[in-house]
Amino acid sequence: MNDAKSACRIVVAAALNRFIAEKNPDASSIDAGSLTLQTPPDPSMGDIGVPMFAYAKLLRLAPPAIAQSVVHIINSAPSFEEISVSSVGEFLAAGPYVNVKLDKSAASFAILSRIAGEGSEYGSKSDDGSKPFDGKRVMVEYSSPNTNKPLHLGHMRNDALGESVSRILKEAGAEVYKVNIINNRGIHICKSMLAYKLFHEAKGDTPETLGIKGDHFVGRCYVEFDAYAKEHPEAVSEAEEMLRAWESGDADVRALWKTMNDWTLSGIEKTYARTGVSFDKLYFESETYLKGKDEIKAGLEKGIFFKAADGSVRIDVSEIVGGKDDREHEKVLLRKDGTSVYMTQDIGTAISRHDDWPFNRLVYVVASEQIYHFKVLFYILKKLGFDWANDLYHLSYGLVNLPSGRMKSREGTIVDADDLIDELHAQAFKEIEAKGREAEVGDADDVAEKIALAALHYYLLNVAPVKDMLFNPEESLSFTGNTGPYLQYMGARIASILRKAEESGIAPDTSEKAVSLLSSESEWDLIKKLGDFPSVVAKAAEALDPSVVAQYLYDVSKAFGKFYQQCPILAAEKTELVKGRLFLAECTLTVLKNAMYLVLVPYLEKM
Repeated sequence: MNDAKSACRIVVAAALNRFIAEKNPDASSIDAGSLTLQTPPDPSMGDIGVPMFAYAKLLRLAPPAIAQSVVHIINSAPSFEEISVSSVGEFLAAGPYVNVKLDKSAASFAILSRIAGEGSEYGSKSDDGSKPFDGKRVMVEYSSPNTNKPLHLGHMRNDALGESVSRILKEAGAEVYKVNIINNRGIHICKSMLAYKLFHEAKGDTPETLGIKGDHFVGRCYVEFDAYAKEHPEAVSEAEEMLRAWESGDADVRALWKTMNDWTLSGIEKTYARTGVSFDKLYFESETYLKGKDEIKAGLEKGIFFKAADGSVRIDVSEIVGGKDDREHEKVLLRKDGTSVYMTQDIGTAISRHDDWPFNRLVYVVASEQIYHFKVLFYILKKLGFDWANDLYHLSYGLVNLPSGRMKSREGTIVDADDLIDELHAQAFKEIEAKGREAEVGDADDVAEKIALAALHYYLLNVAPVKDMLFNPEESLSFTGNTGPYLQYMGARIASILRKAEESGIAPDTSEKAVSLLSSESEWDLIKKLGDFPSVVAKAAEALDPSVVAQYLYDVSKAFGKFYQQCPILAAEKTELVKGRLFLAECTLTVLKNAMYLVLVPYLEKM
């Protein structure tokens, strides 16, 4: 629909500028790209609406009067900038809007031809052929696992958001660099290490001897420490002493630390591979915290930071906290014993990243619990004199809970990502077996895995990032309604129709004559939605919100379902109509596949 939108913009802008020149000769002309396009609430009012509110002050006229005058100018001229008015459609005034009822045949052919021509690239380009984020360098940080536990359901939302946002930005033309900070040092790591020494070292336990993934084994140690510390409070002091030994380079502590980190990372990397998540570079806290400490010391000498009475290094953040906030107005950057905190590491990591890959924007995908942390981080980096600190953005997302309540790592109530996917996989496989579809789908185990990933990712991404959410595994696996498996089913259904047509020797007809036969309301509604995809991608990229694409996918699937129900494809009364509808089905599948990739829903040809 973008070609029609572009033509509409040009015609309305040209007419509006004529009216402005007549009423206010000294005023600047309006750029066609600045016009806001909306969808009228009632299709009978038109397909596109252009509001005139923004020009009321300039012209000193009420918006309805402006709309009527602009429409009069449009209908009084055969063309504007070589665009025939009649080729675009019928222009009419509807209150404060200039509406247009598009020429369905011409618009449909333009939309479907563009989809067919651009194929897997469709969705990335704006009306004028450019990409909205072309030339932008965007770094996206996500996942950020701790090496004392496996990835869990909360990480899955983080990973899905980060990977999806990265794909959407890349689709919109940005050069994207995906990074991950591995939190592989600190008191929490030492707690798992201490538990290993207490309960496993003497027995020679390893992930291999116990037959479990390395990240699951280290996570078990972390839970064991928490239980032990409740009976032995001194254990926390022992873990703190181990951290100091680590920072001083103690060989034995470092050796155990490396072994347990390797166990965790090998397990986490398997989960990444399973879920389709990848990174261009991994950063390790153990390698960046020293740079952060150096920056803190330099800032202390410059008077940006100060040393508190207890010996810790701090910064006064009252300027950004405000008097009514009950948070501390001082932020600790180095503990009194000289060890670093998360903020120290994040300062060093941010600087290293800009040195490695100068960006136009760095997006941190981190839960809403850390809003204060990033507010302070950005403030500190600005105080240190880094201009690029203005290009930092915290993509905050809500927590994921289960029907049973909130998850807690140290108490062992976390839902491990692997276990959750295994459960979804088992349920999907059971459904395939129950329907006797094993032979039909091919590799039933692979199909079950892809259904599980679609269920998980779509459920996590269909909610706007800012919102907390409740993950319901049973709902996510439903093959009806607003779910990932439903989208996969719709794609597989279209693929089946196209296969049957090919087996019968019938090919889609891409000609303008064939497309002109697609005249029903359900066909037109579907075609218009397909034409919206490029603007959906641009909107999702601008908002850093995959739910925009997810909701669009569901809308397209519903529109196709309605079209399929009302307009028989292979059983249409005329062969020409069969071929035209096959072309529409083919274009729909292209859009579904392109959009599904952006929200991590694997496409299935058979289900």
